[in-house]
Amino acid sequence: MEEKGDDRICFYGLSVVNGCQSLNTILSCSEKVKAQNESYVLFRFYEIPQRDRADSISINTNTQSAVKARDLRSNDKRVLRLKKAYEQKYPLGFFATKRGDLTPANKDQNFTIELAALGKWLIAWFAQRPNLSYGETKIFDKYFNTLFKNEYSPEDIYALRFWMDRIMEIWTEDNPKGLDPMYLTMKAYAPYHCLYAISTIFAKCNNQPNVPSPNECMKLAQASGLVDFVVLIAVNCLNNALEQETYAQNEKIFIPQNWVKNMASINAINSAVINYFAFLPTMNAEMNKKIRSGLKMDPVFFSYRVKSEE
Repeated sequence: MEEKGDDRICFYGLSVVNGCQSLNTILSCSEKVKAQNESYVLFRFYEIPQRDRADSISINTNTQSAVKARDLRSNDKRVLRLKKAYEQKYPLGFFATKRGDLTPANKDQNFTIELAALGKWLIAWFAQRPNLSYGETKIFDKYFNTLFKNEYSPEDIYALRFWMDRIMEIWTEDNPKGLDPMYLTMKAYAPYHCLYAISTIFAKCNNQPNVPSPNECMKLAQASGLVDFVVLIAVNCLNNALEQETYAQNEKIFIPQNWVKNMASINAINSAVINYFAFLPTMNAEMNKKIRSGLKMDPVFFSYRVKSEE
């Protein structure tokens, strides 16, 4: 801040903190205010060199709507680096980092990436923990530093959107792939288990314990015409996992909504995928050959799991 005299102060690097509602109100009333002789607006200015203190003020002085963890991460250097790389790779793409960001008219909606959604996809695929995908606050608070320390390629980021779009296309009342109806009621949770199942299918098909590249999975599935079939396999494995868990509970009270939020659901999906590839050769030898050849992936496209929960 610099005093200019005549009751004037010049501000540099000015940011508005928790001021969206106030600014909208000022704008809507601006013409009426101009007509008044003695109008004024109260402001509170902070001069702060430390970003962490600015974040603390944002949280603790906001009494109207909570500042969420993802809001504070929107300007994180790692997030901004991902945004820059993605938009350079896909000129028609848009990487939305803030809540309320709208895709510009000159950008392609199909290439839009939303930060909150990306965090959920990353933890389901690269951390292999879809049971954590529903917890946006934890993703951008407890797990953020571990999850976003990796350099994710723009191609992998887009591929995650590609797979999720294919998944959400079947999460409808029409239920074209025959999902268990219980999954349809868990749209906020279960689609991430389907995304996880797709990654597991590629890993098991290649006898790999590690995590495959989403982009390489997409390219192989497209080239071999197996995109829809991979999604169908994932659906079948999800159905089998839920059926087996329901049967195992016997007379105990089984609550699927709780099941998808813990490790039991992941273990059940793993078992279902293993069983699928174990029995596929005897059920359909021709399809088994087509899948294994079409989805065969070089080991270089596999990476270690991001251990977000440790």
